[in-house]
This record gives sequence, structure tokens and C-alpha cells, in this order.
Amino acid sequence: MKTPKPLTRRRWISTAGTLAAGAAALPWKKAHAIDYTKPIKEAEGLTAYANHGNLFIRWNNQPLVNYRAQKDLKYPYFHPVNGPLSGLPLTAETALPYPHHRGIWLGVHPLNGGDYWSDQPLETGQIQSTGLKLIEEKSTPTSASFTDQCDWVWPKHPSPFKDQRTFTVKMVPEQKLWTLEMDIKLKALEDIVIKKAKHSFLAIRVASDISCPYGGTLMNSEGGTGAKGTYGQEAKWCGYHGKRKLNPDIIEGITMMTHPKNPWRPVWFTREYGHLSPSPFNFLDEPWQLKKGADLHLRYQFVLHAQSPKEAGVDAIYENWVK
Repeated sequence: MKTPKPLTRRRWISTAGTLAAGAAALPWKKAHAIDYTKPIKEAEGLTAYANHGNLFIRWNNQPLVNYRAQKDLKYPYFHPVNGPLSGLPLTAETALPYPHHRGIWLGVHPLNGGDYWSDQPLETGQIQSTGLKLIEEKSTPTSASFTDQCDWVWPKHPSPFKDQRTFTVKMVPEQKLWTLEMDIKLKALEDIVIKKAKHSFLAIRVASDISCPYGGTLMNSEGGTGAKGTYGQEAKWCGYHGKRKLNPDIIEGITMMTHPKNPWRPVWFTREYGHLSPSPFNFLDEPWQLKKGADLHLRYQFVLHAQSPKEAGVDAIYENWVK
């Protein structure tokens, strides 16, 4: 039997090099290293996922928007609605002075005596999702569409409405923005009477950091700014933009558009703290009425953009949309 040679430093380096070369030839070494700067292949582009009253939409595996429609909510709503650059929410799910505001939502109060808006108990009125569905055949790498059916419920009282909603999300990365388009069809199940009301139909509550008290700007299509320049004024669009609190180098905004075929003048209800709605009901001289069996068709579009609305080309986006 040969006596093993002593393990000198030179022999140890030579042996380690031989082992490393052999390891390089093993099959597991042929696998590609993971590039953590890119999403996994199946997560590239726009993807959507529906689950138990939630619909999540992502862009390159990062959260973009969530539609919440659980049956124990006062009404379905969108939150978060994230900025195209920061990934931070442009909406607020709750904020003072009105903590019951929820992102982007549809509601009314008062409506035939019911409350389909505030944080009062569900027994005073509720808009309940009954048919949330992702439209798979319309999904593309940059867009997703889904529908929701809702019943307007007030226990022990006649239901005033049922509605059918269609939503389409489109990503436009080359313009550093994305859009959320809404097509909402309501059918009156009773004669409808809405008296003068601040709380009526589609509305938004934005993140505090882009609201006026925190340095943000409230602006409309006609150049009006702040509540003084936008409240009670007609405009094609209105929205907020500003520096993001967690990244002041980024300016982002959310702009809401109302379609010219909507059944009333686009008079805006605005608040500098971050709430607005293209609803004329606060400015009524007489109650608004809709006969039983009649339809109400509403169309809106949101643009989630970098920079100010003018710099983001919102005017051109509006013109292309209404065509």
C-alpha cells in the first residue's frame, strides 16, 4: 500500500480546481440563472386574476388595480389604483374628513329614501355584486376587460336599480400611463326620484399626497384650478396631480373623463381635500326623475398618468375616446 502524499497547499489548490471543473460539467449547472430584474415569463405584460369577489390586475407582476366586490361591502369599488411610475396608490380607501370614501365608486344618497353611499349599516341600502366575471377572450398583453352585475338592495323596500358594468383596463407604457374605461347600464325597477344631493353616482377619493392641502393640484379641462376654479363648472375632464410623498421626484395624477353622451351636463362637484364627481345633482333646481323600466347609460374614463394632464396629453386621449 502506497503512503498518501501529504496535502500541501499546492496540491490542495490543484485538487480544488479539478473538482470545480468537474462540477461545471454536471447537468444542474446547465440551468440558466434567474434574472430578478424581469418578471417570470407568464407574468409579463398585463395579467388579471379573479377570486372571491376580488379582481386583481397586474402589470409585469406588479399590482396595478384591484376591484373589490365582496357581498358584505356597502358597494363595489376600485382600490388601490396605482400610479404608472411609482406603483403607489393614486386613490385612498379611507381618509379624513370622510373616512367612508372608497377609491373609485358608484353610489347615491338619498335615493327613494335609501342610502347607497355612506358608512351607514347595510340595512339602509347596499349595492351588491352578483356576477363578477373576467372576459378571458378580450384579454391581451396590454388590456383586460371584466363585467359585474349589481343589485341595489334595501331590505323590506323595493329595489330601485339593477345595473350591468363593463370595465376595460389598457396599459400604454410608451406614454407612461394607463386607462380605466367604464360602461355602466342601470335599469330603474321603480320610479326614481333624486332630490338635490352631493352624493350621487360615480365619484373618486384620491390619495392625500396629490390633494391640494398636501401640495397637489386640482385642475379641469378648461384650465380651472382648485375648488374655486372647478366647483360647479362644466368640463370634459377633471383630476388631481402632484409629487408623490414617498418619491418626490415623481409627479403622477388621476384624471376623470365624462362622456358627452351621458344624460346630463358635465358639471363637476369638487373638493380640495381629494373628492370629485361629474354629477350635477348638487346643483338641481328640481328633483331628477326616471320612470320605472327606463334605462340610464353612463360612460366614464380614468387616465392614470405621469406629469400634469397637459403634459400627459389628456386632451388628445379624451378626443380619441369620444370618437
